[in-house]
Amino acid sequence: MQIPIEEIEKLFATFSGATIGSIDILPQAGSERHYFRLHTTEGDFIATYGANIQENESFIYFSRHFAGKQLRTPKILCVNSDRNFYIQEDFGNLSLLDKLEQKGFTEEVYNLYKQSLQQLALLQIKGHEGLDYKKCLTNSSFGKEAIMADLLYFKYYFLDALRRPYDKQKLIKDFEALSNYLSHTEYKFFMFRDFQSRNIMVAPAVDNAAGEVVHFIDYQGGMKGAPQYDVGSLLWQARANLNDDWKQQLLNDYMDAFENIIEQPIDRDIFRTQYNGYVLIRLLQVLGAYGFRGLFERKAHFLTSIPLALQNLKWFIAHYNVGIALPEFKKVLELCTSDEVIQEFTPVQATNETPLLVSINSFSFIKTGYPADETSNGGGFVFDMRGILNPGRFDAYKHLSGLDKPVKDFLEQQTKMPDFLNSVYSIIDISVQDYIKRDFEHLAINFGCTGGQHRSVYAAEAVARHLRNKFKVKIEMNHQNKENWKRL
Repeated sequence: MQIPIEEIEKLFATFSGATIGSIDILPQAGSERHYFRLHTTEGDFIATYGANIQENESFIYFSRHFAGKQLRTPKILCVNSDRNFYIQEDFGNLSLLDKLEQKGFTEEVYNLYKQSLQQLALLQIKGHEGLDYKKCLTNSSFGKEAIMADLLYFKYYFLDALRRPYDKQKLIKDFEALSNYLSHTEYKFFMFRDFQSRNIMVAPAVDNAAGEVVHFIDYQGGMKGAPQYDVGSLLWQARANLNDDWKQQLLNDYMDAFENIIEQPIDRDIFRTQYNGYVLIRLLQVLGAYGFRGLFERKAHFLTSIPLALQNLKWFIAHYNVGIALPEFKKVLELCTSDEVIQEFTPVQATNETPLLVSINSFSFIKTGYPADETSNGGGFVFDMRGILNPGRFDAYKHLSGLDKPVKDFLEQQTKMPDFLNSVYSIIDISVQDYIKRDFEHLAINFGCTGGQHRSVYAAEAVARHLRNKFKVKIEMNHQNKENWKRL
């Protein structure tokens, strides 16, 4: 989308007289919302654009309700008349997942997880009080219908895509049995719905207090439901890969906090059994999401997440039960987590002994022409990037290149570049994987545009990053027109 600078500035001026120094476009995640960080003379703020007005209304309502109870959520500072733009408090760009990846499984990170669960319990219980669930985005309650929807999401977008035989009628009956069992959970409060470490922001404590505090974002899909679902979502997030000791200890920490807030003991055995059921639902919902985004929308990032999710599910079904016999469901889960299926989604990766070198070139069709292949291998790929809107047409980007952040933001947010590259990944991955297996020594991948400065450079760098992450293959990068960039 075009950056609505004037609209952002106009909205910001309705509540602050501060001057906006610069605006950063933030990366999109799995949603269609667009985020902008405003750097102003009074600090930083987040502007959000969303075309889904109902989704915006839910988030705004929840945030204002939670703010009245002093919960760890952002304050909504102003909303435009069309309800498609709003400005909210900024908690920075450091997530709990970032902390885990930076620090590892340390006491500091454990305490942040523990704090997150304590604050989650407060959000679930105190946030529930007086909340109008009719303002929820979808179903007002995570009951049988919503549980069935998650299970069918897994079935249609992951299980059926495997094209393996199973008894569909028996599986649906097991789905219904599990849905009935879990919908009778004793406790129902506000359910975050997507409580995972990317949606937990870590910031320094204010008022000269020591340490760091956590804040929550992206709860617009919240509804009334079982508290165990959110706990399972956090502790069983595949990317975080928490060890079993942490999972067990943190679950106990959460139950301690939960009991303190409701001021009465809970039956922990029943709570754990129902928790296991909701963990299973969450793991399958995530697989459905990865299947939809990866197998159907062909987004490479989600495809690479599938093996992690399958390993996570395999560990769960080997060590836990959900308190109810589900024979066909069990067969399906064993099928999905079989070595054959996991291997199907696990890319072949290069080693130090792998001879393959991938040469990636950006070039100008006008100034340099097609790159010469000096190897004896020949072949490879040439992609014409001229169908993508050219940043070089705009004065702000003419003297920049595809290596510069403003150009990257432009291509990612205002052009079809992400769609183009997802298709490129699908094509080149086939050859890279095959070449690794067959000990081929060279593959050339070339990206051309008018000047060899913006689109081709960005695409070449993006593909190099993709191949390194997915296949660990050696990359040789060459931007053929680099010496002319600043003279254009």
